[in-house]
Amino acid sequence: MIQQDLQLSRLKYDFQPASPLTGGIMSRLICMFVVFGFLLLPLNAMAQRGQDFAPYQMGDQELTLSGSGVSDNSFDTTNLSLDIGYGYFFSQGWQGLIRQSLNIIDQPGDNAYNASTRIGIDYNFNLRNLRPFLGATIGYMYGDGVKNSFIAGPETGLKAYLSDSAFVIFAVGYDFIFENADEAEDAFDDGIFNYRLGLGYRW
Repeated sequence: MIQQDLQLSRLKYDFQPASPLTGGIMSRLICMFVVFGFLLLPLNAMAQRGQDFAPYQMGDQELTLSGSGVSDNSFDTTNLSLDIGYGYFFSQGWQGLIRQSLNIIDQPGDNAYNASTRIGIDYNFNLRNLRPFLGATIGYMYGDGVKNSFIAGPETGLKAYLSDSAFVIFAVGYDFIFENADEAEDAFDDGIFNYRLGLGYRW
């Protein structure tokens, strides 16, 4: 996820008239939410056949953890990414969250560390063992090799519960970065999609 934040930090957000590329990005973003809406029906049908785990309740808390890594064939250069999140339900569906991401780049003679810290809100659908969600986050990215900037965007995903407490989470988001509010609208068109797969625990 931070690797994608790194890519975002190198983008230039000069104002340009609307273009086919911009339209394509917006179309894909709209498509992401339309597909999410259509998936609710089959997911609901699948969930009805699955095990009925405890629904969300106000006061529930969640901890999620995901990570990834890549090395060259001689292991001289290694890139490790870690994402940890905490969520609190202030109703049966609405959840506030904070998420911390860390990226470590280890290469001969030059190590780098960068991170992003975000807050956000998601709405979770109680569909027995399959729990889709939809929301948005905003935060700040900082560290070595990145331009300190704000980062924000919508997200959607699915939590597949294995028990009343444990679940697997898959999420897709659309991230864009900006230095101030005036740049936010233009920067939105230059964002990228990110994907996250991890494990979670609810109590």
